[in-house]
Amino acid sequence: MSDLTSLFAPRGIAVVGASSRPGKLGAVMVDALAGFPGTLVKVNARRPDRAVGLDPDLDTALARSGGPVDLVISCVPAAATAAVVAEAAAHDVGAVLACAGGFAEAGAAGREHELALGAVIARTGVRLLGPNTSGFLVPHRGLTATFVPGVRDIPAGGVAVVAASGGVNHALCFALAHEGIGVRLGVGLGNSLDVTQAEVLDHLSGDQDLRAVALHVETAADGRGLVEAVRRLTARVPVVALVVGRSDVSDFARSHTGALATSWRVTRAALRQAGAVLVDDERSLVDAVAALSRTRLAPSAATGVGVVTAQAGPGLLLTDALQSAGLVLPPLAAHTVTRLGQLLPDLTYQRNPVDTGRPDHTLPDVVRAVAEDPGVDVVALYALLEPVLDLPAALAGTPGPVLAATTGLLDEVATVRAALAAAGVASFTTAAALATALRALHDDAVARWRAASPAAVGLDRRLTVREPVDEHTAKQLVAGLGIATPRGVACGDRRTAHTALDALTGPVAVKLLDAAVLHKTEIGGVRLGVRSHADLEAALEHLERAGATAFLVEEQAPPGPDLLAGARRDPVFGPVVLLGLGGTDAEAFDDVTVRLAPLSSREAGTMLDDLAARALAEGWRSGPAVDRTALATALVTLGEVIASDPTVAEVELNPLRVLADGTLLALDAVVLPSVSEQERSYA
Repeated sequence: MSDLTSLFAPRGIAVVGASSRPGKLGAVMVDALAGFPGTLVKVNARRPDRAVGLDPDLDTALARSGGPVDLVISCVPAAATAAVVAEAAAHDVGAVLACAGGFAEAGAAGREHELALGAVIARTGVRLLGPNTSGFLVPHRGLTATFVPGVRDIPAGGVAVVAASGGVNHALCFALAHEGIGVRLGVGLGNSLDVTQAEVLDHLSGDQDLRAVALHVETAADGRGLVEAVRRLTARVPVVALVVGRSDVSDFARSHTGALATSWRVTRAALRQAGAVLVDDERSLVDAVAALSRTRLAPSAATGVGVVTAQAGPGLLLTDALQSAGLVLPPLAAHTVTRLGQLLPDLTYQRNPVDTGRPDHTLPDVVRAVAEDPGVDVVALYALLEPVLDLPAALAGTPGPVLAATTGLLDEVATVRAALAAAGVASFTTAAALATALRALHDDAVARWRAASPAAVGLDRRLTVREPVDEHTAKQLVAGLGIATPRGVACGDRRTAHTALDALTGPVAVKLLDAAVLHKTEIGGVRLGVRSHADLEAALEHLERAGATAFLVEEQAPPGPDLLAGARRDPVFGPVVLLGLGGTDAEAFDDVTVRLAPLSSREAGTMLDDLAARALAEGWRSGPAVDRTALATALVTLGEVIASDPTVAEVELNPLRVLADGTLLALDAVVLPSVSEQERSYA
């Protein structure tokens, strides 16, 4: 674990490029550091001025500092930044914050500046945050190392913001402050030339006052490092992640698996598998963190929510949002319903959600009754502020976690929400925000439930592929893993194909057999429903016109829903497993889910639940229902192969047909060797 103490807990700071001219970056940074309790020195090589404390160089400034300096903040242009870092390292300064832009993001000249900066870091070992960042803040230390105005007023608290972007870091910190939530650490990584998000997360893991982390991700140079850091941290505190790049589509399209597993998709899947809660926008990120920083449920595969609403309309909005998100509103036990009947008028709905009508003095007892129900893990209360309602008092002493939403006049709402926060109750102003918060609690509980069944390690499944293989060979390899494939015969000429037709049970499928052709249907390379020798002759003529010189004749599977299962090596996160809607429509519907490999049976067993079209494989209209255990076993097996066999770049089963008894049959298979293996075979 890297030590970032010099960066985030320095005893003294030197600002290089400091200025006395208002509006200059160096002047704004010095102003921001006015509350820093340690040593602060200022350097301006071009305009030194002893009268205002501007020294000509770092050597002079450190000699006059009167105390140790652990952090240099560089406010000079990109071309001069490497020299500043080298000078800092020469004076045993442990860390540098490089604010300047104009590095790799600025083209060829900027890349040269970044290479020079990287060379200094590698030679000296000094830690560098940035470049191209607006800095960071540590409110409980009085440390505001940023040039964004107003940040000094952000209160200290228990939530850390770790963002790829300095702008997003500050936007989230301000949004949290508006919600009455204090910040433990807020940092924007910028170009992440040295200090990474994973290192910042590991730095936070030892902070006992940390309550939650808001994580913003754009790219991840070390995907597995980020995943492991999130996994270590979520064992103790929740992490909520917002991943940028939904519209990014991978150009790796040699098979359906590669085309569908975009970097955005894989990043989200990897972080969720590591235990993070995923959100889609910054507002949801703030709402989720607001809830999880105050409440964390026990690990569980499901979360029972008891809804109490003082207004039916918002209660319906909340109920709809929760059920649409997959949360459970369990029917209340008979004794709970009896108790509610004693507290509420007959005209109210009393089974979950519980509609109280207008709130009165019975509200605390109603909330308590719902909270004590054996099927309820968390209570969600919605109530407009009314003169008869003392919301903090109504929730005081309620057993178990409660989240609330309320609205009314602005000043009154602020007072009530502050009182709820002081009591440890997360509150919101809309039913939608409350639903987001509850979903975050649920997702966090499920993530830790999944983590209780880690993937087995040391399993070695190898196919040992040295060169591209055709479908028949790929299926033989897959069958060796225990995944069923149709009976078939590889045929080098027409006579062999006719012999195969007689040996197999019809109807048969006849396919072009060529290791270089991955998507046969796109060139007319598949003929189905072949029953007679005349049918076969017509099929063979068609395939030869499509370029076939060899054929695969195999028994045609009965109809059923099709899935896609695959595994490949992601360039950032390494081995991954993919499950989606199968057949030729896989890319059109884009209904897929991804996991890192190797993965546990429990993790694999949850993948089908992620698919929007999962009902098609679960007995839709009396059709076949997939054997979930068999599917999980196949996914785990693919994960073991891609994780343990360096000769394999990719495995894909598509279509993976669900048969009448729920078992699986791989109707097509692709196995691609790694680039190194292909190069070796052609050497």
